Amino acid sequence: MTSNHTATRTGQAATPTSQAALPSRMLGELAVPALGFGAMVLSPGMYGEIDDERAERALTAALDAGATFIDTSDGYGAEGSNERLVGRVIGGRRAEVVVATKFGMRIPDGAPAHTFPVGYTFGELAVNADPALVRRYAQQSLRELGTDYIDLYYPHFPDPSVPLTDTVGAVAELVEAGLVRHLGLSNLTSAGQLREAHAVHPVAAVQTEWSMWRPIDAELRAAAGELGVGIVAWSPLGGGFLTGTVHEVADGDFRQNSPRFSKENLAANNDKYAPIRQIAAELGLEPGQLALAWLLAQYESVVPIPGSRTPAHIVQNLEAARVALHPDTLQRIDDALAGVEVQGGTALTGAGSPVGPASATYRRWGECRPGSARQSSPSVRRRACRAGPALAGRGGARADVAGAQQPAGGRARP
Repeated sequence: MTSNHTATRTGQAATPTSQAALPSRMLGELAVPALGFGAMVLSPGMYGEIDDERAERALTAALDAGATFIDTSDGYGAEGSNERLVGRVIGGRRAEVVVATKFGMRIPDGAPAHTFPVGYTFGELAVNADPALVRRYAQQSLRELGTDYIDLYYPHFPDPSVPLTDTVGAVAELVEAGLVRHLGLSNLTSAGQLREAHAVHPVAAVQTEWSMWRPIDAELRAAAGELGVGIVAWSPLGGGFLTGTVHEVADGDFRQNSPRFSKENLAANNDKYAPIRQIAAELGLEPGQLALAWLLAQYESVVPIPGSRTPAHIVQNLEAARVALHPDTLQRIDDALAGVEVQGGTALTGAGSPVGPASATYRRWGECRPGSARQSSPSVRRRACRAGPALAGRGGARADVAGAQQPAGGRARP
């Protein structure tokens, strides 16, 4: 290695069966490796087709290399297939693995689909995070994963028809019951959502898109730091773009739905990131390793979750957890990124949720009126009662979705 970066070790996460454990980080009170593994890429249709054998081999390689923090969702693959894949691979080594999954996109038959706009070419996604469905979602995921508890459980997206605090209250009940150990929130659009939710039940982590080509919302990051909330960065390699190896997207690849991966935008964006690839070459790093090491340097409790189908690439990515970039190098990277205006939008262009006591369901969690009927457990009720005064008087205000989004082009310095 050159004088501009050094290898370091910090604390240790759960010890894998093969190689040495990666440095660890904290998501709230949950210790995880500094780099996890995003299992979404192992679903057919994400980066083209894949069979079970190859998917299992990739996930096993991630665990053996120390990425024992695995992220999945009930919405990845057909009818829970990604969760079942994870369940098969972690069988017999559950104690060493931190399993995170998300809910709300595998909507039960007969339940309404609550749609919201996204930046993909198909225009919208659908969720249902009704509190009445949350236990059912969890029990279904527990069966698919073959486990009796979920380490970190997120609503996949804020539901535009359900106050986020209602959903949080339902997950808090699962924590009380021992089915879930930690609450996470995914794809928030404002710091206000995090503050409201954290007042009802402690939030361990916020999962959001964050990388060299998609900055995090500055107010959300500041709120996470203030509240002691970790950040799980999805797509930390920009859907593979930041590896410097993506020059076209084949038929059957989900990235065809992303404007940033259109033929014209991809060519233009590759040219704009050439200075970053040059810095990586000078340091003796792969571009993807530089992107991950840079992201790890942005926030002490950020945990990127890159995914890959190739064991050699998985091991290569994870080596970034042991790279500490020199401050001069970080400044040079920031200077290079400051002049980049990325062409094409990203996924999160319109997901939103009401904020505050917008429904009778929320009032059951938050108002604590003397003598009112209670269906939550005592400890959850105490947390909700503490939250009540801070939330009073905010009505049913909706998050300012437009204001919370990154512009289609451009980059904010972190």
